[in-house]
This record gives sequence, C-alpha cells and structure tokens, in this order.
Amino acid sequence: MSTLLLRLAGPMQSWGIQSRFTIRDTGLEPSKSGVVGLLCAALGRARHEPVDDLAALKMGVRVDRQGQVKMDFHTAGGGVMRPGEKYGVALADGSGVRAVTSQRYYLADADFLVGMESEDESLLHRLDAALSRPIWPLFLGRKAFVPGTPVRLGIANLTFREALAAFPYQVRSPREKARLLMDLEKGSPRLLRLVLEAEPGATAEVRPDQPISFARRLFGLRYVRTDYLDLTASMIEEEFHVSLPSVA
Repeated sequence: MSTLLLRLAGPMQSWGIQSRFTIRDTGLEPSKSGVVGLLCAALGRARHEPVDDLAALKMGVRVDRQGQVKMDFHTAGGGVMRPGEKYGVALADGSGVRAVTSQRYYLADADFLVGMESEDESLLHRLDAALSRPIWPLFLGRKAFVPGTPVRLGIANLTFREALAAFPYQVRSPREKARLLMDLEKGSPRLLRLVLEAEPGATAEVRPDQPISFARRLFGLRYVRTDYLDLTASMIEEEFHVSLPSVA
C-alpha cells in the first residue's frame, strides 16, 4: 500500500460540495471530487472520460492551516464587449443576456497535506509524473485559484494515515519555527486535524463528493471520519527543506 502526497496551499482555494445557483459554498477541507478533478487536469483527462480509477483512491487530508472563510460578491456579465454586443448570461427564452450575481465563498491562506492511497503502484507513479509536468493548469477548486507552492510531494510507501502523520509540518519562516518550538517546550499542545476516508457503513460523517461522472455532474456519498494528530518538534521543518526517507 502506497500514498501519493500533494500539498494544496495558496492565497485562495474553494472546495464546494453543495453549491446551488447563486450561492457557491466551500468546505473546510479539500473535497475528493475537487482533488480528483485536479488529478484529471494533470493527466489531461477530459470531462467526458471515466474517472473510476481515480475515484477508487482512498483520500486523507491533514489540515496544517485551516485558513479563513471569506466571501466574494461576484458579477458575471452586464457590460458591452464590442459596440452593440452585450456580454452576459443567456436568458432561458433566448431573448437576450443579463448580468448574474453570486456569493462565492473561499478559504484564504489555507494549507493542506493530501494523501491518495492505492495498491496500484503504477497508477500512483503515473499521477506523480503527471503532477510534475501537468498537461492542463492545476487549480485549487476554481480556475482562478492557482497553487501557491508546488503540488507534487512524491509517493510514500505507507498507508495514507501513516503518511499524513510522518510528513513534516512545513513552517514558512525561521521565526514561525522558533515560536512553535517554544510553545511546545512550554507544554502548549498543537493538534492537526485529519479527515480520513472511511469504509461505507462506518460510524462517520457522510459527504456527497465521491466522483462518478464529471460530464453529468454526478457524485455519490463518501464516508469520512475526523481524527487528530499531535504536532511534535521532530515534525517541524522549514518550508522547501523537507525530506521523508520513504518518499520515492
């Protein structure tokens, strides 16, 4: 059993699982449908192509920085692109176009470690190679939200729970590292939230983000459970100076 590791961090990201009409929500962690969509972009897999192999991956998330939920009031259309040509969203009766407003929620300054577990080593290596040279641009839930750091972290020869616990916690500066180490020395615990995919029927939360078909926008239910991990001094590393012996 091995786990493909990804880092999803950036100024803005959004992982909605129940958006309808003018309200576009975001979850507090990456959705499985969103992460599978990111992997499809890396592979260059079109919306109409099957995603059964990617949907079969078991997903776990470690919340290193939850970020803050923000809202953007968004307007689409309502202007003129060329003389006499209005820009907007088409009306149902075909009589013209109009401006559409929406409230779009997102996470600001969030940072997640994601593990995708599988027994299919060849699939994980294909995905790892695709993340290093993606065919289409990668984004964090919405096309405007680009990653702030490289997404690819490699493959760990561990289960997703073990990989999420073993991978270093990446601080952004020596000052942050010193502050965290000082807090730990004083006995102030720091817990990292884990959201782990569970077996169907388990005592767990149910989320409607199991991808079935992107072309038909069809999603199934997925069971997840929440766990917590103690941040230890040995886990803390400065950003871009990270190593994990079991990562290929």
